[in-house]
Amino acid sequence: MRRREFITSLVSTITAWPFAGLAQAASKVYRIGILSTDKPLPEPIFGAIVRALASHGYIPDRNMALEIRASGIHSEQLPQLAKDLVASNVDVILTFSFPAAMAAKNATTTIPIVSTEAGGDPVATGLVKSLSRPGGNVTGVSDMAIELAPKRLELIKDMVPLVRTVAMLWNVGDLGMTLRYQGAADAARAIGARVQPLAVREPDDFDEALASMAREPPDAILLVSDALTRLNRRRVYEFAEKHRLPATYERANYVREGGLSSYSPDLDEIYDRATSLIDRILKGANPAYLPFEQPTRFHLCINLKTAKSLGITVPASVVARADEVIE
Repeated sequence: MRRREFITSLVSTITAWPFAGLAQAASKVYRIGILSTDKPLPEPIFGAIVRALASHGYIPDRNMALEIRASGIHSEQLPQLAKDLVASNVDVILTFSFPAAMAAKNATTTIPIVSTEAGGDPVATGLVKSLSRPGGNVTGVSDMAIELAPKRLELIKDMVPLVRTVAMLWNVGDLGMTLRYQGAADAARAIGARVQPLAVREPDDFDEALASMAREPPDAILLVSDALTRLNRRRVYEFAEKHRLPATYERANYVREGGLSSYSPDLDEIYDRATSLIDRILKGANPAYLPFEQPTRFHLCINLKTAKSLGITVPASVVARADEVIE
């Protein structure tokens, strides 16, 4: 489905909701900028954002206009794309990664920015001064990637108790991803394992990363999710299947596509809370005093079909606590 057709269908559904009349009655049209490294923004994410905004009464083509800028893997374009959004006089900017959030922050000190998936630690990356008092024009919802690294590695160990080496693929050009790597390396030591670092900067780097794993086979793989790694995710699926390696991911959609496991924040909650922050800002709240929030709900996904093809028996205790099991 084309993006415009998707929006039209979504708006038709939304305007049938009970609160739609309130949105139609509004005279002001709020301009919400979206800055992303996903190009195009995946329909499930786009749809979730539009529905979450609609729950606060913001309806596309009624009282809300979306300005979307996306760089794909060319993150060097983000500064100019952020400037474009500023020039278009948006009321607030929503971002989906640390590079996008930092580009937006560098482009404006006056337009409020709501960040999601900001590298796991918005304080360490310099986005905000503190979680409780961000102190500038940036607030948002963390994906807690660093805190969740131990959980993801424990999930691997539950399924492969003798794991000693976990290969980790991440985009070294993204400070947020590098902090995730460091957090995972620390977590690995805590379970008696080590991380085999496989840093990538561009698509061609995956050739060497996969060759390195072939030369020095790890016991498992952890793929950190960003625009670059998402673009090459199917190569990782295929490598893991060929070499019968368990792999864990940061998003459930990877597991639905054939990955083994994932442990992630509940994305619906993240987007609900992010759009709630947008609503508060549009009603006059100052982002400097809106705490950078953390998710409270998490999603464990297991693909038993993939486990069977890898020769792995997933413990009943893992299956029992999974929120989604693919058979």
